[in-house]
Amino acid sequence: MLEETDRQVDNARTRVTRHRLAPGAHTGLHRHEHDYVVVPVTAGRMRIVEGSKESLADLASGVAYFRHAGVEHDVFNGGDRELIFVEVELIS
Repeated sequence: MLEETDRQVDNARTRVTRHRLAPGAHTGLHRHEHDYVVVPVTAGRMRIVEGSKESLADLASGVAYFRHAGVEHDVFNGGDRELIFVEVELIS
């Protein structure tokens, strides 16, 4: 398995998606229309590419972070184990 997504909630107020990334897999270049929160299910390393900028983030299971809408990016599993995280988009 490279990447698997599971839309769990999709309504007028929120969109919740669970992502599973194998080592080296990525989400594909995308842009969020709404602010969102990411909650890692597993610990691991995320490699984020935004245009010509690249960064690494070490994620701890259950430790959420917030991002603003509008930034085009691609998210890679930069570790050697499966990376699972839940993304909660705040629509209203």
